[in-house]
Amino acid sequence: MVMLKDYEFWFVVGSQFLYGPEVLETVEARAKEMAEKLSAAEQIPCKVVYKVTVKTESECTRVMKEANADDRCAGVITWCHTFSPSKMWIHGLGLLQKPWCHFATQYNRHIPNEEIDMDFMNLNQAAHGDREHGFIGARMRLARKIVVGYWEDALVQKELGDWMRAAVGAAFSKDLRLIRFGDNMRDVAVTEGDKVESEIKLGWQVDYWPVGHLVEVMDAVTETEIDEKLAEYRDRYDFATDDLDSVRYQAKEELAIRKIMEREGARGFINSFQDLYGMRQLPGLASQNILADGMGYGAEGDWKVSGMTAIVKAMGEGLKGGSAFMEDYTYDLEPGKEVSLGAHMLEVCPSVAEEKPRIEVHPLGIGGKEPPARLVFEGAAGKGCVVSLIDMGGRMRMIVQDIECIKPTLPMPNLPVARVMWKPAPDLLTGVKCWILAGGAHHSVLTTQVTAQMMEDWCEIMGIEFVHITADTTFERLKQELFWNELAWKLK
Repeated sequence: MVMLKDYEFWFVVGSQFLYGPEVLETVEARAKEMAEKLSAAEQIPCKVVYKVTVKTESECTRVMKEANADDRCAGVITWCHTFSPSKMWIHGLGLLQKPWCHFATQYNRHIPNEEIDMDFMNLNQAAHGDREHGFIGARMRLARKIVVGYWEDALVQKELGDWMRAAVGAAFSKDLRLIRFGDNMRDVAVTEGDKVESEIKLGWQVDYWPVGHLVEVMDAVTETEIDEKLAEYRDRYDFATDDLDSVRYQAKEELAIRKIMEREGARGFINSFQDLYGMRQLPGLASQNILADGMGYGAEGDWKVSGMTAIVKAMGEGLKGGSAFMEDYTYDLEPGKEVSLGAHMLEVCPSVAEEKPRIEVHPLGIGGKEPPARLVFEGAAGKGCVVSLIDMGGRMRMIVQDIECIKPTLPMPNLPVARVMWKPAPDLLTGVKCWILAGGAHHSVLTTQVTAQMMEDWCEIMGIEFVHITADTTFERLKQELFWNELAWKLK
């Protein structure tokens, strides 16, 4: 399994021969120092590797080709220590296929009153060089992240680190494989989508495997394997049921799903309660425990939310909070106190739980199968967002809405599912109106780890539309934004 620590970002610095060898030696030494210190910074999730000080067109072209070919390289960070004539960057940047961040910074924080002279000015002219570098990015119409500020400041490092997470999400996306156990729920529109376009645009390979094959693999699971999985459940969760047969069946389902996913190199899967031929239960606890280990999931055959769940989890690795497959279920419409209750029949990830989840067994009320074991818990409070990827026909659109998760206002003792309650931005009524206008799905990824800015950076890298519903959003402005987006994307 590829982790954040397995990726690196190449630090490519711009200069030229005009200033002489001593200046170039200083530029290289400082660049190496910056890369080492950035790699050790708390907010930087991956290693920053100094590669070269670009002084010619051939050097630039060579390093960009090498970045494209190196699977460890998740992106390129450029900075111009001195003035770096941008015509020599044209060919290399035109070939670059990895995410690009233009880091507009400088080695020194302050202007040194006593030391500053023309030699200092020639060496430390990032303010000059970054403008030349910025022009060529704009002139070539290249997508890039621009981070500005002193390189040792925590906020600057956080902005850079957040972009790095988005770039890792892009690398993860380009190599993502999803398993479809059966197909999507009959007659549902939003869970459909163009799987060929998703592979072209996002890199996702979405493969079908019949439920019958899953049942065959389940039949080969041993009792010893099930015993080991139950020991894992007891370590992770509280048991609030005596129905061990149901729990053991969920373990059998989980083990079989994992075996197929591992065999196929998949990081997410889907199923549907309408397609359980040969199975006694819909996977509940099984799905939740797989999600807890960083995998993606989509109910009713929703492969788009499965893919996004896996990507968001990869981007949020190591951050506080959690990320989960989610569905808006019902509202509390008390005037001035409106909130949304999110849940699902079974499959909400325990990473968003406030306390240790408990295993319970209850009838499902849908699907016509045995009562399945599932994790029951309340979600933790905290700021976050919900993410929906939809197929607009000809393009993908991501809708992100800022939310504040709250402690549920009601105990709901007869609702035996995992649930999260939140206040959407700018308020529930306006937020729902905006979500519906933009076409947001009923399935989403709820995350208190990954920010809306990270998702916007990811969309920029992947080249898809991004719509953000915030505390400042109005229905009228969003309607106008979507109108202009429609026109703009038709021109792309």
